[in-house]
Amino acid sequence: MSFFGKLFGKKEKESLDQGLQKTKENFLTKITKAIAGKSTVDEEVLDNLEEALVSADVGIETTVEIIKRIEDRVSRDKYVNTSDLNRLLQEEIRAVLVDAPEQSYKDFSTPTGTKPYVILVVGVNGVGKTTTIGKLAYNFKKAGKSVLLGAADTFRAAAVDQLTIWSERTGVPIVKQSMGSDPGAVAFDTVQSSISRGSDVVIIDTAGRLHNKAYLMDELGKIKRVIQKGIPDAPHEVLLVLDGSTGQNALEQAKQFTAATNVTALAITKLDGTAKGGVVLAIANQFKIPVKFIGVGEKMEDLLIFDKNEFVDTLFSLAEE
Repeated sequence: MSFFGKLFGKKEKESLDQGLQKTKENFLTKITKAIAGKSTVDEEVLDNLEEALVSADVGIETTVEIIKRIEDRVSRDKYVNTSDLNRLLQEEIRAVLVDAPEQSYKDFSTPTGTKPYVILVVGVNGVGKTTTIGKLAYNFKKAGKSVLLGAADTFRAAAVDQLTIWSERTGVPIVKQSMGSDPGAVAFDTVQSSISRGSDVVIIDTAGRLHNKAYLMDELGKIKRVIQKGIPDAPHEVLLVLDGSTGQNALEQAKQFTAATNVTALAITKLDGTAKGGVVLAIANQFKIPVKFIGVGEKMEDLLIFDKNEFVDTLFSLAEE
């Protein structure tokens, strides 16, 4: 289900096109080579296409699923030429991407009747987690929401400092304590403050270290429990931030975090600086978790609500130019 429609304006489309430029050039170059000189989609074309998808960081499992879907259609339709392959490929890529729930964000709105809407943000250090939180705060505020930040990554002083800078930059209040404080206590104070302030959206940062799954599970579990003391059905979203430029490493991080906690949504960052944007397909399909946001640039407006139709259209747009 697409949530952009008329909300996906010219500015957002330009940001998406520019942000995915390296990825789509890489992707389409590999696809074009896979079918060069062929008139029909035969076994050799499918083998070449499989190799092209894997090398474009789409991932082995997702590639196998896409190829199987195309094989089935070629077998069913009997004759498919390579000029139809781009259309087939777009359709099957859309099919493996998970739709966001109907109550998902629409132009940075939140579900009706859920106030405050609590987002717990997880991810390792260096993936753009703090920047993503800052951009989320900016965009929710721009959409008319009152936002509160919680600096529960107390393991690193830099994390609190960085979030404070984003708080000042966006004009969004923050709840924080000193480095080494109990993360659960910060989360609890943030929720209590949001209730007294009447905040619409609460975004809570968490520690980005990943010593082992059990440790991560314990820490995130504790934070969830203290949040629920103030808001029983919170957090309403557990957003995992992944660095798209790391390709298959992002897949491994997704494995660790989805095993440790109930991740409900993904934000894929740094897609503007990489040719590895195909990993978005791999992550979304393998973990059956919707991608809700993608980062395609440095500006605060360059965090876009993910729309799978616009994403796929942009990936293949060079073929139509």
